[in-house]
Amino acid sequence: MKDVKNNPEYVAGHNLLAGRSVLITAAAGAGIGFAAAKKCVEEGCRAIVISDIHEGRLQSSVEKLQEETGLKDVYGKVCNVVVEEDVQALVDFAEDKLGGVDILINNAGLGTSKLLIEMEDEEWDKVINVTLNGTMRMTRYMMKVMKARGEGGVIVNNASVLGWRAQKEQAHYAAAKAGVMALTRCAAVEAADFNVRINAVAPSIAVHPMLRKSAPEDLLAELEGKEAYGRGAEVWEVANVMVFLASDYSSYMTGEIVSVSSQRG
Repeated sequence: MKDVKNNPEYVAGHNLLAGRSVLITAAAGAGIGFAAAKKCVEEGCRAIVISDIHEGRLQSSVEKLQEETGLKDVYGKVCNVVVEEDVQALVDFAEDKLGGVDILINNAGLGTSKLLIEMEDEEWDKVINVTLNGTMRMTRYMMKVMKARGEGGVIVNNASVLGWRAQKEQAHYAAAKAGVMALTRCAAVEAADFNVRINAVAPSIAVHPMLRKSAPEDLLAELEGKEAYGRGAEVWEVANVMVFLASDYSSYMTGEIVSVSSQRG
């Protein structure tokens, strides 16, 4: 039996995305975005475009994804999701390289920690603009493109359990993620008219090297201690749920927010 609590076994691909094309934002590095990109390739996607705001890190991630999966049709495009021109250029680039985007995964987001009473408008606006408005911009333009193409599609957004739950120093991030949840539900109702499904994942805590480096150890210990397994999710465990939502296994689901959490309360 697998020790899910302390040592989860990496789940091999089952060809859930065979023949599909994928576009993922904020997919360079060691976080959920790159894990999702790798999972999509392992699940049989035929070609993929990943984006990030950091050009050097993006190129390294393209090469790493090619090397680790053997897929040659991996492309990178720099994009800042707060800039509408960047968003449209990214989608247009992916449409051209992939011959049409079947699946969009919106992973771009930004978080900081600050008490609301001490927070300046600039910090609030920056988190909202990247996390909520960036997701809106990508979703809006991708919906237009998918509707015009007339072949349907899937959009998966990255939300957070903080869209439901309270946490000190996270008012801006929680508000942004709650907005992503509402955006997902409302956009899904509109997109159903042209056969595009839109859902979201809501992770509690996904542990990766950048988080370990940036977050205080005592805070991480506290958050992981609230989980039933006593640990945060591996990034690929969140990616697994994203792949499920992108696949035909969730064909009846749209406008749903799926919690990726083992919290006890």
